[in-house]
Amino acid sequence: MKYHLLGRSGLRVSEISLGTMTFGEEWGWGASREESKRQFDLFAERGGNFIDTANRYTEGTSEKLVGEFIKSDREKFVLATKYTLSMRKGDVSFSGNSRKNMVQSLEASLKRLDTDYVDLYWLHAWDFTTQVDEVMRSLDDMVSAGKVLYIGISDTPAWIVSMANTLADFRGWSAFAALQIEYSLLQRTPERDLLPMAKALDLAVTPWGALGGGALTGKYSRANNSTDVKGRVAPESARRSERAMKIAAVVDQIADEIGKKSSQVALNWVRQRNQVTVPIIGARTAEQLGESLDCVGFELTPEQMERLDQVSEIELGFPHDFLMNKPISDLVYSGLGHRIHNHRR
Repeated sequence: MKYHLLGRSGLRVSEISLGTMTFGEEWGWGASREESKRQFDLFAERGGNFIDTANRYTEGTSEKLVGEFIKSDREKFVLATKYTLSMRKGDVSFSGNSRKNMVQSLEASLKRLDTDYVDLYWLHAWDFTTQVDEVMRSLDDMVSAGKVLYIGISDTPAWIVSMANTLADFRGWSAFAALQIEYSLLQRTPERDLLPMAKALDLAVTPWGALGGGALTGKYSRANNSTDVKGRVAPESARRSERAMKIAAVVDQIADEIGKKSSQVALNWVRQRNQVTVPIIGARTAEQLGESLDCVGFELTPEQMERLDQVSEIELGFPHDFLMNKPISDLVYSGLGHRIHNHRR
């Protein structure tokens, strides 16, 4: 396992993060305590140190199990958890990005995790009601109190993240070091604004959903495109669409050509993309996790990456497509764009 710096920070994190949304069975699926421990032990044995959980995962059980598993060697692990999502249905004080919910959520998480601090505290999703300055000042207070070491933001528009870090830098507050987003061969829209923003602001990118909800594992594409391995009809969705199946077919082809698993090919496409720092990988069994972790043992060739890029290509939309149009580009660069080396791109 190799390690990366987390964005603009000096924090060292493993090149794979263990996602623990499956730790616990309260949601009707997931892993038992024993199976969760097997996953954790395997990840640690492989050199993994970056653990991702959230207060809402399996109604708090995920945090409890993670806290139990890391307790004997707490300082070794980079522990990340989140706040925002509702922990008490029907009570507006127990959800959102407000200072009130942040404080009570962090205190509750620390109790469940049985620790004095978290290494990385994520804002889980933007609520469009709390002012940016309230969020950033409140997070800075948590850092100043020693309960949080670094902060990150998840599932939030690029313009809000940009505003937040600009404000934090101006005020001398703690700024976001990392960005968590959905990103995969099936979901490339972050390339429009989120990924360029992350590069400009030196944010680590930790994608979730790299396997497209299972659509890129061969589970559906290797079973006549419409039926999964247990004979069930695959549900219609963006992850089971005609486009998704075309992408999955190319993933399967490359996997067969190099003797690897489809899931490993899909993960390595994400890992090898410019801007991606650490994908978050979750599983229901240690065997599934081990298969995914084996992706670090090889890399896709430029030709294989290009095949995957082409089959999954998206329209960037305005203003990106407009600005890349040759007549417009010639006007912007006096026809010399190809001779200007731009290290920022």
